[in-house]
Amino acid sequence: MPALTPEPQADWFALMTAPMPRLSLVVPVYNEAANVPALVQGVEAAFNKAGQGQAWEMIIVDDNSPDGTAEVARAIAATNRQLRVIKRIGRRGLSSAVMEGFLSSSAPYVAVMDGDGQHDEALLPTMLERLENGADAVVASRYVKGGSAAGLSNGLRQALSALGTKMTVIVLNVKTSDPMSGFFAIRRPLAEQAATALRGRGFKVLVDILARVPRSTQLVEVPLVFRNRLHGESKLGPRVFLEALVQLSLLLFKRLQQKKQ
Repeated sequence: MPALTPEPQADWFALMTAPMPRLSLVVPVYNEAANVPALVQGVEAAFNKAGQGQAWEMIIVDDNSPDGTAEVARAIAATNRQLRVIKRIGRRGLSSAVMEGFLSSSAPYVAVMDGDGQHDEALLPTMLERLENGADAVVASRYVKGGSAAGLSNGLRQALSALGTKMTVIVLNVKTSDPMSGFFAIRRPLAEQAATALRGRGFKVLVDILARVPRSTQLVEVPLVFRNRLHGESKLGPRVFLEALVQLSLLLFKRLQQKKQ
């Protein structure tokens, strides 16, 4: 009978004495196996550089990617206790993935970013600092001074993004230059409040959240230089733009109904 390989022993003392994370970073993914290692390393390096090495945890929410994204993430999580993985079977959708990440967190603040390398993880310590200094939500914006949307790889993507941003600002009358940003941080109670009304298949999570948080919400922005994707293909295209139009139309209809009441 072959000898059994002993299971790795957990450092229970370290687990019990480690401080609770102040920020839970939710990363919804689909077919991002090649990008996950660099993503985790980048986030870890950003917080270590800021002297906040224990301030964070990452929750990767994978919709059963056929490329083995969850398996790659779990292999990293086996030796990095700041990483957790949720693999969803039979459930799809960006908003619902973000909701599950929010609701699995116990940190006072939560953030969302893409798993493709286009968002600059070096902004995370600053975003956490803004929240701890009184902001309710922090948006990484491509359209403020110091920001750039250069990572939108072609003219069609740039045009769709710019048009969607302008329409969203008009429809929602929001206090941010980039309501279509996929990179933001927010106080967890506000996130949970908004999560109860989020549409499971909504594409732009921030749009839905901004439509539902109180008008008194203190929102600040930090400039984001939107980078090129590391590996794989973009999921933004005409179909996604149409989904965003439907999303905005529903939000506008709901707002008009509320005004009539």
